Amino acid sequence: MADVQLRKLVKRYDEVEAVRGIDLDIADHEFVVLVGPSGCGKTTTLRMIAGLEEITDGDIRIAGEVVNDIPPKDRDIAMVFQNYALYPHMTVTENMSFGLRLKRFAQEVISGRVSKAAQILDIRELLERKPRQLSGGQRQRVAMGRAIVRHAKVFLFDEPLSNLDAKLRVQMRTEIKKLHLRLRTTTVYVTHDQVEAMTLADRVVVMNNGRIEQAGAPTELYASPRTRFVAGFIGSPAMNFIPCALEKASGALRVAIPGGPSFDVPEDRTARYAPSAGRKLLFGLRPEHITEPGGAEHRSVQAFETVLEVTEPMGMETLVYFPLAGAQVCGRVDPGAGAMPNKRMTLVADMRHMHLIDEESGLVL
Repeated sequence: MADVQLRKLVKRYDEVEAVRGIDLDIADHEFVVLVGPSGCGKTTTLRMIAGLEEITDGDIRIAGEVVNDIPPKDRDIAMVFQNYALYPHMTVTENMSFGLRLKRFAQEVISGRVSKAAQILDIRELLERKPRQLSGGQRQRVAMGRAIVRHAKVFLFDEPLSNLDAKLRVQMRTEIKKLHLRLRTTTVYVTHDQVEAMTLADRVVVMNNGRIEQAGAPTELYASPRTRFVAGFIGSPAMNFIPCALEKASGALRVAIPGGPSFDVPEDRTARYAPSAGRKLLFGLRPEHITEPGGAEHRSVQAFETVLEVTEPMGMETLVYFPLAGAQVCGRVDPGAGAMPNKRMTLVADMRHMHLIDEESGLVL
C-alpha cells in the first residue's frame, strides 16, 4: 500500500491549462474521490497519476517516490476504466490474469489470485465466459477483478459506473465500497456524480476549472461549503440561492428578501455576518431545511407563506417549487402535507442551516 502526493501539478494542452497547480495528499488506505463538472481537470489528474498523460509541471509521488518519468507499467498502480477495456477474445480468467502472465508469475500464483478475486466479486461462475456473454455490471466486476489480482499499491477508477443503468449503479457503488473496506487499498476515484462521491469517499475533492475548490469529508463539504460552487454542486436537489440584503434592527440582523419574507439571523451568527451588511449577498438554504411546519418549532425555524408553482411527489417526500426574488426555490415536505400546484402553503425555513454567500467573490461568509 502507499500514499500519493501531488505537488504544484500542472497540465497544459498548447495554450489551455487543464490542471492549474494543484496540491493534494492522499493517505495510505484512503478512498479519495475527485468530483466536478466535465472539463474541470479530474480525469486529466487521474491520468497523470497513472502515467497516461505527461506532466507539464510539478511532481507526483507514490509511496514517497517521484514517478514523473516512470512508465505506467512500473508505477505499481491498477486502473479500472469507464469502458471496461476487456479483451473480447479472452475468457474472464484470461482477462483477469493477463497482467500477471505478462510479468511471468507462476501459474499457481495466478490461479490463486484469480480464484480469490472471483470469490470476493462473486463471479466464480463466469470465469470461462467471454465479455460478450456478460452484462454491463458483470463486465465491470471483471475489470475490478483484473485490478485486484495485481496487488497494486494504488487503485485508480475512471468513472467506472457511468455506463450502467441507475439501479445497477447503486448496486455496484455498494460493491466498490465493500471492496475497499475489505482490501483497504489506497484508491483515487473520478466521477461527475456527486452522489457517488458522497457515498463512496473517505474524502471528497471538488474540482472546478482545473483547481481544487475544497477537499474534506463528505459531511464537511455538505454542511460547511467554502464557496458557492461547492455549495451548489454538492447535494441533490441543489442548495437554493436567493438574492438578499442584511438589515440591522435593534442590535439584531435580518435576512431581507426583495419582495418576499424576512428572516431573523440566529444570534450565534450575528457577529460573524454583521460586517457584511450592505454588500450584495445570496441567502443559501438546502431544500430539506424548507419544509412544512411541525410541532414545537425551534425559535430559529421561521414561518412564511408562498404560492407553489410545481410539486413533485417522490414517494417518501414531495419536492415543492416556488419563486422568491427571481430565483426558483425548492423545498421538501411530507407527502401528506397537502402540497398542490398553484395553492398557497405555509412553510418554515430552518435558519440554523443558513449560509450567506458574497455574490462577487463567491465565498461563503
